[in-house]
Amino acid sequence: MEALKDHMDILKKLSNTGIVPVVVIDNAKDAVPTAQALLAGGIDVMEITFRTAAAADSIKAVAENCPDMLVGAGTVTTPELVTRTRDAGGQFIISPDTNPAVIARTRELGLVSMPGAMTPSEILAAHAAGADLVKLFPAAALGPAYLKAVRSPISHVRIMAVGGINEKNAAEFLKAGAVGLGVGGNLANRQWIADGAFEKITQTAQALVAAVRTAE
Repeated sequence: MEALKDHMDILKKLSNTGIVPVVVIDNAKDAVPTAQALLAGGIDVMEITFRTAAAADSIKAVAENCPDMLVGAGTVTTPELVTRTRDAGGQFIISPDTNPAVIARTRELGLVSMPGAMTPSEILAAHAAGADLVKLFPAAALGPAYLKAVRSPISHVRIMAVGGINEKNAAEFLKAGAVGLGVGGNLANRQWIADGAFEKITQTAQALVAAVRTAE
């Protein structure tokens, strides 16, 4: 897609969508059909994780062929992966941990930074290091009440809930204060992608979008 050069534009799109699918792609040829299935279901943001060797090529394919999709990378644990994401056309970086070097490289390249954290101390450390948003993980194991309690003294930090999110609990996390939700296998299921069952992704996306709207 045409680059959203302004940080606030990217953050606004992430927040407006409310849902960021966490996508694991084993073959880059499946990247565009997956993006199209998500778009058909009402979701225009996707995170492609560096859990497979196909990640960079998949990000590039979506960036070049799906102009309506905002694509970024997940499982980014080194500054080098940040650079590879930028070179492939990705516009945001999501990490499982808070690594100041990764955050610094992300900001240096003009991408949006979303490191992972769990405790208030970790969340504030990520924010202080320059994170635009902080990924609370594992969200479902911690619960919406935990998120609400954590946000009470640090409401200035934008938090995305990730891990175990589905159409049954999505609205509760948004009501607890999450600015968005990262949804993995419950949405862009890895086996569905491998099997070419993209209609299942569209149907699940539609159900999740409907669930999120109940929190508005």
